Amino acid sequence: MKKSILSAKGLCKSFAHNGVQTHILTGMDVDIYEGDFTVIMGASGSGKSTTLYALSGMDRATAGQVMYGGEDLVKMSEKKLARLRRGSFGFIFQQMHLVSNLSLFENITVPGYLDKDKTAAQVDKRADELMEKMGISHIKSQLPSQCSGGEQQRCAIARSVINEPEMLFADEPTGALNRKNTTEVLDLLTELNKGGQSILMVTHDQRAACRATRILYLEDGRITGDLELPPYEKKDEKSREAQVGAWLNSMQW
Repeated sequence: MKKSILSAKGLCKSFAHNGVQTHILTGMDVDIYEGDFTVIMGASGSGKSTTLYALSGMDRATAGQVMYGGEDLVKMSEKKLARLRRGSFGFIFQQMHLVSNLSLFENITVPGYLDKDKTAAQVDKRADELMEKMGISHIKSQLPSQCSGGEQQRCAIARSVINEPEMLFADEPTGALNRKNTTEVLDLLTELNKGGQSILMVTHDQRAACRATRILYLEDGRITGDLELPPYEKKDEKSREAQVGAWLNSMQW
């Protein structure tokens, strides 16, 4: 039986603007399971990114609960949330948010140095190992502006897992990349997942969604579809794309 790593009950998120209340999430119930590569899909405005931010503690829900490790993120203090995001959770975004005047190596190590349980030498060693794995060790001293978008995103992935997070959140991580770099980034995420990393990713790209072991479909702030898939294998890519495509069509995507 799968073990739940995140559990949301009655999750709601609303925004007020000029006296008008807009409801984005409307009583969502969902469990995210350990070891899964879970992908959230849905039409524009369906609440995909809002769901990811609420589940990760990046944004506080209006109502409901998000349970992680026996605690409710909705009621957690900002200080404790910050520690959680720094250690237990990792984040990848469409825009890499690398520090422009730091080298790739320095961008990766900064979050690691904030972990007081590790020495600088341990952090440096892990950063070197991750850069080698990501195929960017030869450009470790370069600034982000001297690197391609794909290289920058691989650096961002290494930075997101430097502290060995239990959960990795990704918001459109391939949205700004070309086809070749998209494939390389998806290959890295797939490899991480096969190594045991739990991933929750938002995407509008059907090819990216095919890497999932589970796809959740959102409509008007609610989950209306839930598709489970076996772990991704390159040899099954065409049949997998056909299966996911047919399912998305049934969701009226």
